[in-house]
Amino acid sequence: MEIYLYLGIVAFCGGVIQGLSGFGSVLLSLPLLALFLDVKTAIPVVALLAVALTIFLLVQLRQYWDWKKIYPLCLGSLPGAPAGVWFLTRTDTQYIQWTVGAVLIAYALYSFLLKPAIRFKAPVWAYLFGFMAGCLGGAISASGPPVIIYTSLQPWNKDQIKVTLQGFFLISGIVVVIFQAIGGLVTGMVLWYFLAALPLLLFGTWVGSFLYGKIREETYRSILLVLMGLLGLLMLLK
Repeated sequence: MEIYLYLGIVAFCGGVIQGLSGFGSVLLSLPLLALFLDVKTAIPVVALLAVALTIFLLVQLRQYWDWKKIYPLCLGSLPGAPAGVWFLTRTDTQYIQWTVGAVLIAYALYSFLLKPAIRFKAPVWAYLFGFMAGCLGGAISASGPPVIIYTSLQPWNKDQIKVTLQGFFLISGIVVVIFQAIGGLVTGMVLWYFLAALPLLLFGTWVGSFLYGKIREETYRSILLVLMGLLGLLMLLK
C-alpha cells in the first residue's frame, strides 16, 4: 500500500510542476520513483505518465496549438538522435551532463541579470535547436533543455511557449513509449502502476494549470529561468 501512496504523491508533484511551467515532471519523478521501483519499471511508468499529462495540457491549450512552431523542432531532432548515440559511444556521459548543466545555469543567470532581447526568429533556428535536442536525447535521454531554451528566446506569449513544449514532448514521448513497448518494458505491472498514479497525476496537473493561469507573463518567464537553473544544477550534481 505504501508504494501506491508514494507513487501517487510523486505523480501529483510532477503534475503540479509541469502544469505550472510546461516541463519538469520527468526530472522530478524518475529519480524519486527509482528509489522504490526497479529502474526498468520506473522508466516506462514515468514515460507513460509524461505522455498522459502532455495530452491533458494540450487539451487545455488546444486553441494555441500551432503546428508550424512544433514540426521544425521534431524534424530537427530526428537526425540528432543517432548523432547523440554516436557521440555517446565516444564521450563519457558525465562530461556531456556537466556541459549541458553548466550551459543551463549560465543561460539562466545571464537572462536574469542582463535580460537579453535576442530572439531567434528565423526558421532555421528551430531545426538547429531540435537537432541539439535529438542529440541530447540520444546521448543522455534528456531532449528537453535545448527546446526549453529555444522557446524562452521566442517573442511568444506564455501559452504559445507552453503548448509548443507540450507538442514536442508529446511526439517525442510517444516515440519513446513505442520503442519501450517493442523492447518489452511496458509490462502488466508497469500499466498497473501507471493507472494507479494517473488520477493524482491529472489532479496535480490541474492544480499546476490553475496556478499557471494566475501568474503574469513576466512571472512565468522567471519561473522558466529558475527551473532551468535548477535543472542545470541537478545535472551537475547527478
